[in-house]
Amino acid sequence: MHWRGVLEITSLNNIQDNLWRPGAPIDHLRARARVLAQIRRFFADRDVLEVETPVLSHCAVSDPFIDSLEVSFGFQPGIEDERLYLQTSPEYAMKRLLAAGSGDIYQMAKVFRNGESGRRHNPEFTMLEWYRLGLNDRQLMDEVAALVTAVVPALPVRYLSYAELFERELGLDPHRATRTQLQQCCRDHVDAPFDDDDRDTWLNLLMSHVLEPRLQGAVFIHSYPASMAALAQVREDEQGRQVAARFELFVDGVELANGYHELTDAAEQARRLDADQQQRAALGLPQRPLETRLVRALEAGMPDCAGVALGVDRLVMLTLGVDNLEQVISFMHAHA
Repeated sequence: MHWRGVLEITSLNNIQDNLWRPGAPIDHLRARARVLAQIRRFFADRDVLEVETPVLSHCAVSDPFIDSLEVSFGFQPGIEDERLYLQTSPEYAMKRLLAAGSGDIYQMAKVFRNGESGRRHNPEFTMLEWYRLGLNDRQLMDEVAALVTAVVPALPVRYLSYAELFERELGLDPHRATRTQLQQCCRDHVDAPFDDDDRDTWLNLLMSHVLEPRLQGAVFIHSYPASMAALAQVREDEQGRQVAARFELFVDGVELANGYHELTDAAEQARRLDADQQQRAALGLPQRPLETRLVRALEAGMPDCAGVALGVDRLVMLTLGVDNLEQVISFMHAHA
């Protein structure tokens, strides 16, 4: 055999021999285990109950910008398979527990999102989600800061409203700027050769492509525009603007957590689910079963609370000072 062919076969065999190995170093996996233990101690000290909810659901997420992974469940030959969805978040099921009287709860859940893959994304990842009765979003920000700084000591933490960030960095009031002003500002900073009548499209582009990369240290951005409330309450800020009772935590420009003073109005929840479904239709996205059981749970009476979801894998990355999920997840999706 030609020597080049021998080398190619040897190289291929070496690659195949290594396919079984984990991507993350074992010492990183030990560090990950320590972070998980710290998280559990944090909530045990506060008497917050750890719960588990199903990974499989008959309903999918309504958010047009998050795609669920579908699976088929077969009962027996000759009967059509049942279509189920892997959870993108444990939020809906956990709120059903809250309405049933669970009290304060948390969960470290495996969640799944279609089409998300890269240095900071994997279609399967670990999400820490928790709900605290009687707290609002601002009080919950302080608890998130306490957890994160317990895991990563000496991390500097700042708080900025969405409006303060836009006004400081871009000289724009994001609540009152016209679509034309936002569009022009966006095109001044990024290549966006398209038109869109939705103000939020331009706000989101400015946030993700211009502002987030400028955020250094740990920064809570709060009081988002009311149109971005998702499942959060809407309130009036000090300037009389309608804002979402919502925050996001960024660390060195990377999103780590997303929290709400939770919506408890069943009628408004139903309206927002329907609005999401209409937007999905307008974007040509699949129409999937909506989680109407969440609406019924709110009708039964979910207590006033604040909740947050935090990316555990990214938190572990932060503790280790690495910038690739492959360094903290044992097997990324390519090797799962």
